[in-house]
Amino acid sequence: MNKAVELLYEEHELIMDAISIAKELHVKIETPKLYEQQVFDLISFFREYADKYHHYKEEEILFPEMIKANELLESGVVKEMLDNHEDFRALIAEIETLTKDKKYSSAQNKLEEYVEALTDHIAVENEEVFEIATTLFNEKQLENIYFRFKDIDNELGEGNKEVLREQLKRIKKLIVIE
Repeated sequence: MNKAVELLYEEHELIMDAISIAKELHVKIETPKLYEQQVFDLISFFREYADKYHHYKEEEILFPEMIKANELLESGVVKEMLDNHEDFRALIAEIETLTKDKKYSSAQNKLEEYVEALTDHIAVENEEVFEIATTLFNEKQLENIYFRFKDIDNELGEGNKEVLREQLKRIKKLIVIE
């Protein structure tokens, strides 16, 4: 597997860890202050890591390159993925509002809706989009995409990416996940 796709898969693995935590967060609703803090921490992770680092790479580099290589993708799977990204941003905003309004059960329901949709999205990318990318591009093109991905990480801050990983570990410790 090439480095560009490998990097996206690795990011998906960490996002899936956050999804696992979100699915278990309902056990903390009985402790409102802790629940609220963990929801806000997860919102921060999903906004910063999933959207700012991961989706940004797809939107700014991968998808445009895929469309250049095959225009039919623009109205197909790429459009679906971009629409999903917009839906995710709207859902996160709703979760944030519900949590601020102390509507924790509604916030948790919306969070579970979000992570279910995100899980499906990741499956489509892993099983279809990334496979399409590896057939569309030769090794040199994929290497170029990889270096452009790394440029984004450097611009946004590789250190911040590590802080987000550590934040996720801290949240996970606060929730007993069997």
